[in-house]
Amino acid sequence: MQQYAVIGVGNFGYYLAVQLYKKGHEVLAVDIDEGRIQAIKDKVSRAVIADATDPEALEPLGLAAMDAVCVSLGDSLSDSILVTLNLKDMGVTRVLVKCFSEPHGRVLQKIGANDVLHPEKEMARSLAERLHSPNVIEYLPFLEGYSIVEMTPPEGFIGKPLKDLDLINRFGVQVIAVKEMVPERTNMVPTGNYQMKDSDVLIVLGSDEGIRKLKDQSSG
Repeated sequence: MQQYAVIGVGNFGYYLAVQLYKKGHEVLAVDIDEGRIQAIKDKVSRAVIADATDPEALEPLGLAAMDAVCVSLGDSLSDSILVTLNLKDMGVTRVLVKCFSEPHGRVLQKIGANDVLHPEKEMARSLAERLHSPNVIEYLPFLEGYSIVEMTPPEGFIGKPLKDLDLINRFGVQVIAVKEMVPERTNMVPTGNYQMKDSDVLIVLGSDEGIRKLKDQSSG
């Protein structure tokens, strides 16, 4: 179990805090709005009303001991910048901050944010991928130029073992898991002997170019 704090529990912060708690982690929710804290207090480990722009209000919360602190403060650029500075000054090891634009993100990185989150941008990219390629179920950027994609297998893959498909050499793509629908289970890092079924879902990691070629195979 890890310890996390979420500062700002509007829509994004609320769902993040609740999901982390559901996964078994200890979660502290912090917001200046009493109504938001009341709404989340029974769905996290602890919920506190505090003005995170005030270092003295943050000091008693033990944030420096957290594995990570996520900042999600609505549309207030100045508040997110100030809170990030406060957290780094307090010695928080990992600070993740939701940002609203590329310039805002660059400022956050300059002042010490470890991760800058662009949820709307990433959601739009994921939706665009799913609309562009109907066989893509989910899309997740991984590193620059690389992605993780959840997709239905091309028709030509059905009934063949993974070793015969040779996806690494053909597309530069690695199968990291196969979700079986019948029976319902997930095979992590399947062996080359695994034989594809039409009800399976592939989860693959590879370069954007390799994944594009694989998707072209699916549509072709």
